[in-house]
Order: sequence, then C-alpha cells, then structure tokens
Amino acid sequence: MRAAAQLPPTPRQLYPGLFEAVQLGRIFPDNKTFVDMVPRRDTPARIVADYEQQRTQPGFNLTTFVKDRFQLPNTDTTTYRSNIATGLRLHLDTLWRVLQRRPLDSVSRYSSLLLLPRPYLVPGGRFREVYYWDSYFTMLGLREAHRTTLIRNMTDNFAYLLNRYGFIPNGNRTYYLTRSQPPFFSLMVQLLAQEQGDSVLVRYQPQLLREYAYWMAGADSLKPGTATRRVMRMPGGELLNRYWDESTEPREESYGIDVDAARKSTRLPSQFYRDVRAAAASGWDFSTRWFGADGTLGSIRTTELVPVDLNCLMLALEETVARSYTVQGQSTAARTWQQKAKKRRSAIQRYNWNKAVGWFTDYDFTQKRPAAIRTMAGVYPLAFGVATARQASQVAAGLKADFLKDGGLLTTLNTSGQQWDAPNAWAPLQYMAVQGLTRYNQKPLADTITVRWVRLNTRVFQQTGKLLEKYNVTDTHLPAGGGEYPLQDGFGWTNGVLLNLLNRSARPQPNNQ
Repeated sequence: MRAAAQLPPTPRQLYPGLFEAVQLGRIFPDNKTFVDMVPRRDTPARIVADYEQQRTQPGFNLTTFVKDRFQLPNTDTTTYRSNIATGLRLHLDTLWRVLQRRPLDSVSRYSSLLLLPRPYLVPGGRFREVYYWDSYFTMLGLREAHRTTLIRNMTDNFAYLLNRYGFIPNGNRTYYLTRSQPPFFSLMVQLLAQEQGDSVLVRYQPQLLREYAYWMAGADSLKPGTATRRVMRMPGGELLNRYWDESTEPREESYGIDVDAARKSTRLPSQFYRDVRAAAASGWDFSTRWFGADGTLGSIRTTELVPVDLNCLMLALEETVARSYTVQGQSTAARTWQQKAKKRRSAIQRYNWNKAVGWFTDYDFTQKRPAAIRTMAGVYPLAFGVATARQASQVAAGLKADFLKDGGLLTTLNTSGQQWDAPNAWAPLQYMAVQGLTRYNQKPLADTITVRWVRLNTRVFQQTGKLLEKYNVTDTHLPAGGGEYPLQDGFGWTNGVLLNLLNRSARPQPNNQ
C-alpha cells in the first residue's frame, strides 16, 4: 500500500474539529451521511475557519451551518419505485440500470469518492459506492443477464484500484483506504474467463499478483507463532491470513457509534478500534464470530482469529495465479503457485477443521485452538473443494439440523442483536452453501436451501416491491434487524444471487466458481 502521505485526505482530515462535532453531535441519523457530502462552494480550510469563528457565538446552530455549506448525498434508489405487477425478473433487470453508476470525469475536489474509470454497480440505499466483495455476487446476476461488458468494466475497475493503491479498498471512498474486504478478485477473473476464455487470466495476472502481495506483505520475516498485518505464521510454520485495518482510530463512517462502543469496552481503545475495523474488512460487521467469551462487541478480537473463509479465498487466488502461468506455458512458475496452494489447503485442514464440532471454524491464534462457534463461514471449504467427502457430509448434516430455517440458512446460531447473527441470513452465504453442497453431491439439501431462499425473496418482493440487503429466515414475516443502520433496499448482491438461483436448475453447475 502507498504511504499515507500519498493517499487523498479523508473527511476527518479535511474538517478537523467540525468533523468530530458533526459525527458526535449526530446531526444526521447516519454517520455515513456527512462523510459522503461535498462542500457547496468554499474550501475545507475556509469552512473550518468559519466554524471555529462562529461556533462559540450566541445562537450558533451546527445543523444549519453544515446544511448551508454542504450538499446532501444522492441516493437514486430512494426515488425509484418498482412495479410489482410486472414481475420479479423484470424488476431485477431494471435494477441493473437503477444501481449502475457512470465513471465521472471529475468529482468535487473535496469529495470522499474515489474516481473509477468504468461503469459499475452500487449495492443501493446508503451504499452509494462500489463495494469489493458485494460486487462478485452482483456479477453472478450480471452473467445471468448476459451483461458481460459490465462484468468486464467492474473487473477493470478493481484492476485499476490494485494498480493505483496496491490493493482493493473496502469501497471507493477515501475513508476506506485503510482496509480491503474478502479477496474475491480472483473469482471475478475466473467468472469473466468463463465468458471470454483463458486469455482473461493472463490479462489480469499482474493485478492478481498485486492482490497476493498485499495480503502476504511481511510474511517472509515471520517466525512461527507471530503475525504482521494480514498474515500469520502458524505454529507449524504454515502461512495463513487474517483480516486487518491499518488504522487504530474510530471508523469515519461510523465515528459516533465507535466512540460510544469503545467507552463501554474494557479493551484499549486503539486495539478495540483496530478489531472493529478488521471486522468491517471481513464484511461480517458485526457478529459474535469475532467476539470474546462474553459475546459482546466490547470484547471483539477479530485480529486474533484465522478466518476459514478468508483462507479459502486466498487458496482460490493462488490457484488462479497458477492457472494464469499454465495458460502461458510457464510450467515452473505454475508449479510454484500450485505448491503454495497445496500448502494452504493442508493448513486449512490442520487448523480450521474442528473435529469436536464437525465443522470448519476459525482458528484462535492466541489460544492455539479452533474457535468453538460454528458460522456459515464453515461452508467455504466445501465451495472451494478443501473438505473431504466425510467432512462435507458432517457440515451438510449440521446445516440441515441447526442452520436451515423456513427462509434459508442462518448466519450463526447466536441471537445477539448483531446483523451477522441469527435470525438474519445473507445472499452470499446462501450462494456459497449451495455451491459447496452441490460440489459434494448434497444436491437435495442444496435444492431445499435454494427453494426456501427464492420463496422468501419472492414473497417479500410481492408484498413490498423491494429486494433487501438481508432477511429474517426464522420468522419470515418479520424484517431482519441489528446493524448500525436501517434495513437497506436495492440490493446488489441479493439481486445477483437471486437471479443465479432462479436459473440454477436450468443449467449444470461448474465446480470452480
């Protein structure tokens, strides 16, 4: 990653003092509103000077001050109205246009938005920018809709981010430039290669290698039992990865929430913020998956865990790089990368298979044992072919007995009030489970999950005209809850997975997605 001095300034850096007053004063219900706003006319320096001069004057009103000097962000999905009568498939096809954003030749000099060269899709609602791991699942729907050009455009955008910043940020905002998200870039490249041929693997090889270098930075200097940034050397000398964020400050887009939560935690604020940010990098923000023994946010310890899903994605990255060399006839280089993948596959088996619970769990790096909590991340080794047939059968049995509900699969078995726990369910995890079960010939269960998820999505659409970010699968008549913001409509990855599952029975499933 580039040095911090070379990165564009964030809203907190542009508006010192004013930023904290706005976010802690909660003048907008959502902390993300202010960081997405742009000044109407004045420079940040002028706005800050005005604020310092006026804030102690009688009658000063912070809300009026901000609204006079900043423009509220646009959200196209708030103005779009669906037509239920035309049906779900037409709604999905229309949403590709509603959620699409065009590359801008320029944005406000002081916008937090990072320019991208090609069109892309946003998730919807408060999520007004591209998101890294969301985009893969959105692309699954774009393939079903035969919108290959847009898949190529989005892949090119991520390649551009890798070239410019050395990694793919959480989203294309300045305040996301301290962390990435689950590394699905290699799967995007694979998806495009399925449409356009293996030359795609060669085209994006430089960016695949940059992605790998980002995740593995510092690995060579590690001794067993130590870690740095995103990489950990296991007790047996193997290399595995963890989620990480470069910052130990509150997240700018959730500033007030983080400050309040840190006050309730017994952990050092810097470590608490790091682990909160690392959980955001995982995409699972938040879940008891990351919490300590008391099961509360205050005990969050994301960076102490070796996530099973992340390491399956890193395995896919290594295998994709190996394929890119094979396509070019570079057999020696291909074997080198195949060996990296082989070692990681063995390490996932050694550290992430929890025999006691018959599940693939995260590994507790500090306690040197598998984590006890079962989560839907445990289906990733099935989706990527890491599991043995017996392990896959055990996971399938656990899914059917404990995770499967009327609307689909729970995220975890814990009801905590966090959005990545029960009773909530998320489209990408349904997809990964169906992929994994299909791969291991557990088709009846895969079909049951598909039917229940599609039925729930369809019923909610018929009642509300909306497709949502997440769903309550235990009581399908209640909305999903938890999280730091209201339930969002749109919604990119829900749309992509739904269209994929609607069409699934009509075509054979490859095993390498």
